[in-house]
Amino acid sequence: MDTAEIRRRFVAHFEANAHTVVPSASLLLDDPNLLFVNAGMVPFKPYFLGQETAPYDRAVSVQKCVRTLDIEEVGKTTRHGTFFQMCGNFSFGDYFKEGAIRFAWSLITGSVEEGGLGFDPELIWVTVLPSDDEARGLWKSIAGLPDERIQERGLKDNYWSMGVPGPGGPCSEIYVDRGPEHGPDGGPNADEDRFLEIWNLVFMQESLSAVRAKDDFDVEGPLPAKNIDTGMGLERVAYLLQGKQNMYEIDEVFPVIERASELTGKAYGANAEDDVRFRVVADHVRSALMLIGDGVTPGNEARGYVLRRLLRRAVRSMRLLGYEDRSLPELLPVSMSRMKASYPELESDFERISRVAYAEEDAFRKTLQAGTQIFDQAAQQVKASGESRLTGDKAFALHDTYGFPIDLTLEMASEAGLSVDEEGFRSLMTEQRERAKADARAKKGQHADTGVYRGILDAHGPTEWLAYETLETESRPLALLSGGAPARSLAAGEVGELVLDRTPFYAESGGQAADAGTIEFDGGRLEVLDVQRPVRGLVVHQVRVVDGELDASGSAALHARVDPEWRLGARQAHSGTHVVHAALREVLGPTALQSGSYNRPGYLRLDFGWTTGLTPGQVHDIEQVSNHALRADLPVSWQYMTLPEAKDWGAIALFGETYDDTKVRVVEIGGPWSRELCGGTHVDHSSQIGTLVVTGESSVGSGNRRIEALTGVEGFAYLARERDVVHQLTGLLKTQPDDLVGRVSELVERLRAVEKEAEKARVAQLLAAGGQLAAGAQVVGGVHVVAHRADGASGGDVRTLAMDVRGRLPQGEPGVVVVIGAADGKVSVVAAVTDAGRERGLSANALVRAVGPLVGGKGGGKDDVAQGGGTDASRIDEAIALVTAEVARTVGA
Repeated sequence: MDTAEIRRRFVAHFEANAHTVVPSASLLLDDPNLLFVNAGMVPFKPYFLGQETAPYDRAVSVQKCVRTLDIEEVGKTTRHGTFFQMCGNFSFGDYFKEGAIRFAWSLITGSVEEGGLGFDPELIWVTVLPSDDEARGLWKSIAGLPDERIQERGLKDNYWSMGVPGPGGPCSEIYVDRGPEHGPDGGPNADEDRFLEIWNLVFMQESLSAVRAKDDFDVEGPLPAKNIDTGMGLERVAYLLQGKQNMYEIDEVFPVIERASELTGKAYGANAEDDVRFRVVADHVRSALMLIGDGVTPGNEARGYVLRRLLRRAVRSMRLLGYEDRSLPELLPVSMSRMKASYPELESDFERISRVAYAEEDAFRKTLQAGTQIFDQAAQQVKASGESRLTGDKAFALHDTYGFPIDLTLEMASEAGLSVDEEGFRSLMTEQRERAKADARAKKGQHADTGVYRGILDAHGPTEWLAYETLETESRPLALLSGGAPARSLAAGEVGELVLDRTPFYAESGGQAADAGTIEFDGGRLEVLDVQRPVRGLVVHQVRVVDGELDASGSAALHARVDPEWRLGARQAHSGTHVVHAALREVLGPTALQSGSYNRPGYLRLDFGWTTGLTPGQVHDIEQVSNHALRADLPVSWQYMTLPEAKDWGAIALFGETYDDTKVRVVEIGGPWSRELCGGTHVDHSSQIGTLVVTGESSVGSGNRRIEALTGVEGFAYLARERDVVHQLTGLLKTQPDDLVGRVSELVERLRAVEKEAEKARVAQLLAAGGQLAAGAQVVGGVHVVAHRADGASGGDVRTLAMDVRGRLPQGEPGVVVVIGAADGKVSVVAAVTDAGRERGLSANALVRAVGPLVGGKGGGKDDVAQGGGTDASRIDEAIALVTAEVARTVGA
């Protein structure tokens, strides 16, 4: 049975039992604690936590999921996959244990002919919590399972919670016996390879007040409404029903392995080490396909870093399998062809997806080509210093700066006879991840623990948000926080967080910056610094007390007022972002889709998936199309509809945004020319944007570009500054504006010519000194020695002089040249030894290593030529004297 068919049967089974079919949410969810959706229930968390009321009593979904903690284990076991699909049915205060067990049993054991999955009832085992007599009884009465096939497990295995205060409850897991060839008999408690878990039924029935561990928590009491959350692993069920040994061999994954086998000429199943690499390729190619499909682009942080790692591990694995050519153009289309049955959007968007993936492989191939040189330099420095271990910071720099995989560094270090400080590398990686998490939390303007905000929401209900209707309103204070904790008051100059019963302030979201403004009260005034939504439904204002003292314990009226100029500028910038996006698609084509944006009054930036830099002509066209749209005075309007209706209408849903299926806001500019799902504030007509001036286009990571622009008064001011610069230059150069570029180009060419002549003269002067230095060489033990200090000479000049002097020494006689230069606070050392000198035992490498410490540095190289550097010019004369002494010691003079 194909995986897509199993998926279809699961959904149809529950749809026939009055469940609302909920499409899979994007892998990117606006959750500060998650990089990606990693479980089927994640999109339903607000309902289970009581933050929102579920729009349905019953739901069914097949959710796309990605887990990143197991990337290193991918391919080594049958259990670890980066991307997977979780089939789930959910009840929000409707049916409970009996319904969940009955629905699960009828599906897994129902006949194939009648739409079931057709598992043999005699092969089904289940586990329950020891105290859950109700679940045990239901399995016996509904499924007829004997006691020996209902095993008990403790809280660690059969109790579920989110790991924080909130809902919790016992769970019951369903296992399938794969047969004696897979392990000993005795059920899941005896062997979980033979008895494979396929479905977990969670019975949410209790409210937890504290959670210290999976088996250590406090039960506050029963939930007011009992809920059901289940998860069936689609890939696991698929490989059982398809008679395969693991998830990598199912119909959605194995074709990639088959193609990789054809390309490499190696057979899957012939070598255990190669098999792991084949499985890594298949898993990572599919995972990358799904991530790019949902809008992730390769980068060095967070989600982008995960995608980059997956793609590069796949390419690296193909190289280890012996395939040196570009592999993703051969493999990605195969994965898409297998996944499109369940996700047809992959096929329609494949041009963009493939462009991003192939560009990343090309970039990595260049890294690998240059990687040997980069690593060799690092290894040479380690050996030159007398060490045998590559430090963690060097391994981290190779990884972080050059994208060099740590496994490649380990392999090449071993070949070079070096070890790697893996612990130091892992420590730096952990620090980087923690910084990224802290930055993400800071950008959200919230604490990782949102419990205090949930408490306010529970006590007072959602904020009445009036940002679309008005710029000012009378409000009451509901809560005051200082340092994340409740406070009674704020004195003048202090900063805190204020929650109002109603607010006209726009909270930062959808790329639009929060409103600025003031909140006035009897005897005082607050400046609004930021506005956020730390939990859904609650608007929190970060404020600074300008005058007076704010006492939130009473019910005194406050007057909240948005700065009208700020809001106007914000509306212009946000509408301008939509205009630029539409212009971008008109100029580059429909695959140029926005992947991120930010706008504040007068300024906007828009990131979009594109693998090459835009030409000046393309940038000009985008700006021109945008301004034509402004001149056309296009109407701007918005309306609410369901998400399916919006997509049918042609509205663009932006990557990484989470939308309510039942109600979304569609903003359109000029009708179908620009239709986007958006919750921001906008102008009423495009002409109100004023002007749109593109100020820059740049790269923000592999496969991602950024356009920046100014709108409104800020745009006009930018043009005025440009006009003033042109006016000043035309005056200085005594030319007309139309001739300015030609005049400046002429001056630049003349300047380059003068600089070239000056460089020739400087080198000639430098080399002229070489003859004098060679002629004045000191003879030490029969060796011609030149040790020279060259003040003002940089590294290149020092090397040029040293090599020139060595060439002027008497032919066939031993000679040594050491030149030490100092320029811009840096010391450069170059040593050069003739062939005859090396025969006497002299080494340029040894000389550089000897004088290096005196100038505050080190270096190395080969016996004929070596170089180094330092930072201490005060001891150059000592270093020069040491050269003669070292030569004398070596030749025994």
